[in-house]
Amino acid sequence: MRSLLLLAALLISGLSPSPSYAGGGTIRGRVLSALSHEPLAYADVTIPAAQRGTRAADDGTFTLTDLAPGRYNVQVNLLGYKRLTLFELDVTNVLPVTLEVLMDEDVVKTDSVSVTASPFRRTAESPVSVRSIGESEIQRFPGGDRDISKVLQGQPGVAPGVSFRNDIIVRGGAPNENRFFLDGIEVPNINHFATQGSSGGPVGMIDVAFIRDVDLFTSAFPAARGNALSSVLDFRMKDGNSQRAVRKFTVGASDAALAWDGPLGRNTTGIVSLRRSYLQFVFKLLDLPFLPTYNDLQFKTRTRLGAHDEVELLGLGAIDRFKLNPGAKPTELNQYLLGNIPVSPQWSYSAGGAWRHFEADGVRTLTVSRNQLDNRAYKYKGNDESSRANLLLDYRSRETEHKLRLEQTKAVGAMRLSGGVSAEAAEYTNSTYEQTVTPSGLLVVDFASKLRLARYALFAQASRSFAREALTLSAGLRTDASDYSREMSDPGRQLSPRLAASLRVAPRLTLNASVGRYFQLPAYTVLGYRDSNGVLANRASGTRWIRAEHAVAGLELTGAHDSRVTLEGFYKRYHDYPFLLRDSVSLANLGADFGVIGNAPVAPASQGRAYGVEFLAQQKLYRGYYGILAYTFVRSEFTTRGGVYAPSAWDNRHLLSFTGGKRWGKGWELGARWRYTGGAPYTPDNVELSSRTDVWDASGRGKPDYARLNTLRGSAAHQLDLRLDRSWFRANRTYTLYIDIQNAYGSRPELKPILLVQRDANGKPVLDPQRPGHYRTYFIKDDSGGETIPTIGFTMEF
Repeated sequence: MRSLLLLAALLISGLSPSPSYAGGGTIRGRVLSALSHEPLAYADVTIPAAQRGTRAADDGTFTLTDLAPGRYNVQVNLLGYKRLTLFELDVTNVLPVTLEVLMDEDVVKTDSVSVTASPFRRTAESPVSVRSIGESEIQRFPGGDRDISKVLQGQPGVAPGVSFRNDIIVRGGAPNENRFFLDGIEVPNINHFATQGSSGGPVGMIDVAFIRDVDLFTSAFPAARGNALSSVLDFRMKDGNSQRAVRKFTVGASDAALAWDGPLGRNTTGIVSLRRSYLQFVFKLLDLPFLPTYNDLQFKTRTRLGAHDEVELLGLGAIDRFKLNPGAKPTELNQYLLGNIPVSPQWSYSAGGAWRHFEADGVRTLTVSRNQLDNRAYKYKGNDESSRANLLLDYRSRETEHKLRLEQTKAVGAMRLSGGVSAEAAEYTNSTYEQTVTPSGLLVVDFASKLRLARYALFAQASRSFAREALTLSAGLRTDASDYSREMSDPGRQLSPRLAASLRVAPRLTLNASVGRYFQLPAYTVLGYRDSNGVLANRASGTRWIRAEHAVAGLELTGAHDSRVTLEGFYKRYHDYPFLLRDSVSLANLGADFGVIGNAPVAPASQGRAYGVEFLAQQKLYRGYYGILAYTFVRSEFTTRGGVYAPSAWDNRHLLSFTGGKRWGKGWELGARWRYTGGAPYTPDNVELSSRTDVWDASGRGKPDYARLNTLRGSAAHQLDLRLDRSWFRANRTYTLYIDIQNAYGSRPELKPILLVQRDANGKPVLDPQRPGHYRTYFIKDDSGGETIPTIGFTMEF
């Protein structure tokens, strides 16, 4: 650790005594109406920190040149439109920053510009529970390792999962309750080695170099965004530049990436990224029992078809490989992991396109997409694949979806209207052979399933401001239907109304609230499960859309210099959650582990509730400083077999984090994040069942005793992450070197202990002479997550 820091310090101090600006950077762009994309003339464009400014031309274009490399806030001001601030634009010598400035009309008609748009994104449809995270915040996040999911864990209401995963756990909801959109195109999975039936994984798929910003909705979902219960993540991706080709090479903690960005024709730009991990080499050097490898490819093109039309194409794909390392040092933990982890190769992709037609009073959008996930897992007893008789698990599954959505947004006087329709055709296949453990013992599951599914949705929303924008109201309605069953095909059963209101009670103080009902289709693993007779068992049990009702109210106080304080209270109530019949546990408790969840018989018998309060204090970049302080108190509970509410696996109760930093001249930046997470509940293992020879030989791990669901808790977890960046600016080149230290002071939380069997000198389990048919067992501490992890990364843009 000490030698690594010394090496980094030498590199940072020795590469260059000072930056060379080589002519400075440029910001250019065009000011447009946010609704119609018509150019807006004569807007004032200023950079307060540099005391620079200009005025847009007749066609809305503007240029600011000879800027020292660095990050700048840009303000845009135009009579009749709300003043807009664009934060932390990264200016270098490599390429001009190209902006498309979209301005909202000021409906308050006065002789001077009197209304300033909030520097924090908030819409009439979603005045509460939305956080916008910009490109710079994502890139520099301490401990984030260029993974957007880990960055989101610094936001209020978002709890981190276990140390080796990046699950997004929002306001006490399970990881499978989130939905992801890239430039309006839905992407079901954004993680490598994804847990099928959920949404998390150990490593993110999205190259953060592609992300312009992301909106995190934790409630008040727009009517156009469905099939979510806890959050919607709306990513806006960068466009390729129209000037010249630029390459970007990045080496991080676990992978290397190469990106290309540039023009593809007179009216077309593109950006593409390719990444490959080298974790398998690192893990082998560390003598770990498994060797993962991941690869991903991402691209986006944008073509302008005249003044009123444009087409975007977008793709995201991954190939994940995973193999065991039986030659690893035979420690008790390595033997345990080798005994229960399956080999699990996986690949997935999403590809789609969007056509947008801009009119004088609105925009029409058509999106089409296809996505596919192929998941395989197999395990042999003793990892001996020489005989089929040793087979414990053989799982093969594929999910394929085709999606279409048509939306229209239109301004009618002071009212903003939107609406549309979506349709989807899906195919799910599953071949399962598994020796699975149930409370009554070992059960062999053997079935094959093929399911074709169609669904559609209708949605509409209307918003309007009153009393010189002191009051804003929005109402939306959505309905979803699926042909899975007669009940689920009735759109009247899935009506999901939503209302939102925002009242300005003082010049900088607003009172905001929303209520809504939301529906989510259960995972394909649930819908496609068949019993030994080939019957769709969960259709027969009455499985239906999962329903959640949200109520949120809060205050937002905006301060000078782009700061704010918010306080929100929230309440969520769940209905018809799938309840696993074999294990007698709600599916809402699962999803933060590897493998597959929901591939079992269920009934829509679980109810749940989550409630709490969130506090946020945020300062955008001002005089080189920035910071976010977030605290959440949350309770999350779901019913047991007896209908009694018990803490869910996400009932952390207290979430506290601070993220902040300082930028200096000459390319220096220092950031830090400290977080505290209350102890998570866990279910103790059933030692009597787990120690049975047939059970242990099949599973290699402890079986939770769900009769004592979440009756114990781990200790609270806290850690400090640090990051130091240094950039050098050369003519047509930018170099950045960074040091990132996760868990700087080596905090080690107390987690659920691991159940092991005693082994003899040959590594064979030892029988318990006092209990025939059982192995001797003991517990060890789970020390995962307590390591200090230093990383050196490097980026070159040229």
